Amino acid sequence: MYHQFKQLADIDITEEAMEVGPTTHYMMGGVKVDADSQMSDVAGLFAAGECAAGLHGANRLGGNSLSDLLVFGKRAGEYAAAYAKENSLGAVNRDELGSAEKWALQPFERKGSDNPYVVQHTLQDAMQELVGIVRQEQEMRQVLERIQELKGASGRVSVAGNREYNSGWHTALDLHCQLTVSEIVTRAALERKESRGAHFRDDFPTKDKQYDGFNIVVRKGAGGEMQLIHEPIPPMREDLQQIIQEMK
Repeated sequence: MYHQFKQLADIDITEEAMEVGPTTHYMMGGVKVDADSQMSDVAGLFAAGECAAGLHGANRLGGNSLSDLLVFGKRAGEYAAAYAKENSLGAVNRDELGSAEKWALQPFERKGSDNPYVVQHTLQDAMQELVGIVRQEQEMRQVLERIQELKGASGRVSVAGNREYNSGWHTALDLHCQLTVSEIVTRAALERKESRGAHFRDDFPTKDKQYDGFNIVVRKGAGGEMQLIHEPIPPMREDLQQIIQEMK
């Protein structure tokens, strides 16, 4: 730490105080996948590492993420290769492809509309301030209202320039996913009325045993709305239960 502060900030931490602050360092939750193959509910779509629902729960440190990548990345790669050999290419719906292309290029056609960077920064600030490390219901409900407003703004953003290496265009396209993930995180945090691991509710500061037995899974409903489901956690094998009891 001494060398890092000296080299990067020209601060001698043996003489001066260094500023320390909390930060988000790992996403918890993620795409639900098969434990062996890492394939999701969408056939042929594999996920591994931080974007997948892993085995570390609320304890997700740097070393854990490295093991996720090495172990489950290897599994995902092997099973994806095997799947590709056993299955032909899927049929491409040209109408859907044309609609997706039209949607992606819309920001170039708009003039004088919202700036994608402003929408992104507004979302980041709202999530950091109101759905950060210490959470409470009133603030998270404010964010849900803000997200709905930003969804409208994301549909009005405009960009200039060409398609090549256009970070503004990339940001405009990313907004849809960023808003979706932010809403998923907020709704799941509202649903879990307890504090567990890195999920801390100021209005529910203790762990509640009734939340031990299920995961909160978010799916898209028939009308496109988000549905929250309490999905029971399968019973743990006896040998694993024994190990956990021994380590307590």
